[in-house]
Amino acid sequence: MKKTVTLDIAGASYRMNVDVDEAHLQRLSELVNERVAALGPRAAQKATPTQLLAMAALSLADDLLALDSRCRDIEDTTRRVVASAIARIDRRLEADMAAPVDA
Repeated sequence: MKKTVTLDIAGASYRMNVDVDEAHLQRLSELVNERVAALGPRAAQKATPTQLLAMAALSLADDLLALDSRCRDIEDTTRRVVASAIARIDRRLEADMAAPVDA
C-alpha cells in the first residue's frame, strides 16, 4: 500500500508516494545527507541542492564501483582457493587409491 513520505535531503524536502519501509528511506536519506555534509559548509553555501545531490550521488557511485571491484577480487580469490583445495583433495584421493592395500 502506497503512502506519502517526506524526506529532507540536502536542504530540500521531497514528498514521495512509496510502498517501501519509511524507516529504510529515512536511513537512506541520512546517508545522502552525511555525504552532503562531508562536502563541507562552503559547498553547502555555494551549491544548489541539485548540485549537492549530484556530488553526493557521484561519491556514492564511486563507493559502489570500489565495492563491486572488491567483491569481484574476493570472488576470484575464493574461486582460486577452492579450486586449489579440490585439486589437492583429488590428488590425495588418487594417491590413496593407487597405494597398495595391506591385507
